[in-house]
Amino acid sequence: MHEILEKLDKRRANARAGGGQKRTEAQHARGKLTARERIELLLDANSFEEFDIYVEHRATEFGMAETRIPGDGVVTGWGTVNGRVVYVFAKDFTVFGGSLSEAHARKITKLQDMALKNRAPIIGLFDAGGARIQEGVDALGGYGEVFQRNVLSSGVIPQISVIMGPCAGGDVYSPAMTDFIFMVRDTSYMFVTGPDVVKTVTNETVTAEELGGASVHTTKSSIADKGFDNDVEALLQMRRLIDFLPSSNTADVPQLPQLDSAEEMVDSLDTLIPTNPNQPYDMKELILKTVDEGDFFEIQEAHARNIITGFARIKGRTVGIVANQPTVLAGVLDSDAGRKGARFVRFCDCFNIPIISFVDVPGFLPGTAQEYGGLIKHGAKLLFAYAEATVPKVTVITRKAYGGAYVVMASKHLRGDINYAWPTAEIAVMGSKGAAEIIYRAELSDKDKIAARIKDYEDRFANPFVAAERGFLDDVIMPHSTRRRVARALDMLRAKKLENPWKKHDNIPL
Repeated sequence: MHEILEKLDKRRANARAGGGQKRTEAQHARGKLTARERIELLLDANSFEEFDIYVEHRATEFGMAETRIPGDGVVTGWGTVNGRVVYVFAKDFTVFGGSLSEAHARKITKLQDMALKNRAPIIGLFDAGGARIQEGVDALGGYGEVFQRNVLSSGVIPQISVIMGPCAGGDVYSPAMTDFIFMVRDTSYMFVTGPDVVKTVTNETVTAEELGGASVHTTKSSIADKGFDNDVEALLQMRRLIDFLPSSNTADVPQLPQLDSAEEMVDSLDTLIPTNPNQPYDMKELILKTVDEGDFFEIQEAHARNIITGFARIKGRTVGIVANQPTVLAGVLDSDAGRKGARFVRFCDCFNIPIISFVDVPGFLPGTAQEYGGLIKHGAKLLFAYAEATVPKVTVITRKAYGGAYVVMASKHLRGDINYAWPTAEIAVMGSKGAAEIIYRAELSDKDKIAARIKDYEDRFANPFVAAERGFLDDVIMPHSTRRRVARALDMLRAKKLENPWKKHDNIPL
């Protein structure tokens, strides 16, 4: 028996060694951790239970029969993050470059099936060179099996992808179908075709970083939701994110101990809005002073910065925050903001996370670039997302809410549950000057007359009370009471139940 146990220990040690000491050192030299080191950092200490550690590929062509390494380039299993079950797979770059084979894919799909069946989040740590060329269509079929499960799991369990090295070809499509993608700056990249292929086909000379690095995907393409400086920071932030997310679409949002009082009044908010209506202010100040302990996990902070999205807590329970940002493009809605906001609202709705919207929006961004780029359809994405959402929706209008953008931002007309406004709110079709100049076009030559018309329009519409008189606002509140009023509204809405008409699925304007 002793000899059998010794053989098992040796076999396990051999499997855990991955591609061996030399390749592990090369991985560290690139500033990257190994697959197992990453899992150890991500999960609670000693909680990881590995599956399929002995699995090997069955390929025989191109000399593959002589090259077999246990695990076949991916480490799979489950563990806990702060006591909650999470499934995880990590591509092992030290084994066949982390390339995907038929056996490698089966390990991942087995884990995906378990996560879906047991209703727990799944996290993929990507560091791989794409499909294993020696296996041809078997590898491609493996990708298809993974993709199918990504789709079936969508909206049922949270799926998170962390790109921690190369991620090319078929490997990029699985992350693209997950809920969130995070990258590590300078050591990770994503693209369908690499720099060499681009050079051959289009004659463009571009580096891997310029083509698909974190700097590109967190700002320009919006593929990635956040970039981190190194593996350690990325993995620790994933632990933080998991704390905000429910385990599935049937689980309650996490409840953490509340350390600060929701009854607290924040007097500094009474002076947040500048006297000059065209002067910007930082909406993040309002967010941080409204949520528990100023703890806000922002999503896509480097892209479409005129709209803010992210997770926070109110009275210990997770909420999603969507807010216009006056410091960037005056907080207007453009195509990028429409897509970013819609994606986030739909995630929150999938997983029953209440949505708080802070509104200061002067309208949609005008111009040929926006119109030619499909602003109508992209803006409709956010409208569609808010309108279909059945989770609790609490809206606070702080200043401008003009035109169609007022309607889009979780207004009462889109089934907003509780809609508040500060006394500084202006709810109108457009700004006073533009409105008066259209209505009284014939008087434009008389500066005194048109100034009086602008003042009349301001007095009538540059306030929240017309909307309040119509019942489109539930109350006009003091800014310093925002945290308390929002918290109480969420308490009241905790048992909300609303169902949309039955349908196979909707047809959001993609």
